[in-house]
Amino acid sequence: MVFRTFHHFAKPMPRGGAAPHPESSFVVPRRLAAPDGFAPISLRPLTESDEEEWSSVRLRNRDWLSPWDSNDPFDGPGIGYREWIRAQRDSERDGSGIIFAVEYAGHIVGQISLGAITYGSVRSGIIGYWIDQDYAGRGFTPLAVAILVDWAFHCGNGPRLHRVEVDILPENERSLRVVEKLGFADEGLRRGYMFVRHAWRDHRSFALLSSDVRGALADRLPKD
Repeated sequence: MVFRTFHHFAKPMPRGGAAPHPESSFVVPRRLAAPDGFAPISLRPLTESDEEEWSSVRLRNRDWLSPWDSNDPFDGPGIGYREWIRAQRDSERDGSGIIFAVEYAGHIVGQISLGAITYGSVRSGIIGYWIDQDYAGRGFTPLAVAILVDWAFHCGNGPRLHRVEVDILPENERSLRVVEKLGFADEGLRRGYMFVRHAWRDHRSFALLSSDVRGALADRLPKD
């Protein structure tokens, strides 16, 4: 299976490059689990062995996800799944991004990513996500975002970011409800922000600062 685009923030590191500085890197977690009392979802890095299941979920949800998928404005040849996974490993090594499968009952039901990670005096990243249509409306997406943010903000061997951002097409009402539930601040419209459905589309930008979150972000969500 060949895809035109995956995540616009992937940034491979040249092989053989210098090891990342500990202040601009993170330890890749084997799994991030939902806190007690919530739906038992977990996040884990995608691997090459996930190709068949991941591709099946994406294919089954093609019509559900295609209105929100980004495209390559130069209509490049695309990359295959295994090449994409290798690029993920490079991004993890240089601390620029990480992509997780969202798992429920041992199956992949979605994906969530933290990319465009910047360190130094900025320390920020951009979150992207999608969910299998069969599991939409069950609170899995806001919970996955909360799990990811709590790791990115507070985990000692995580990226320890100051700010995370989510950028959403104005007509994507389901995604807008995700950031609303979690209390992200609406920072306004970004004109022509991303190439989606073969055109540069405006996006609404939402952000959360580490100082906005007292305790765990997941505590803002109802428990099961």
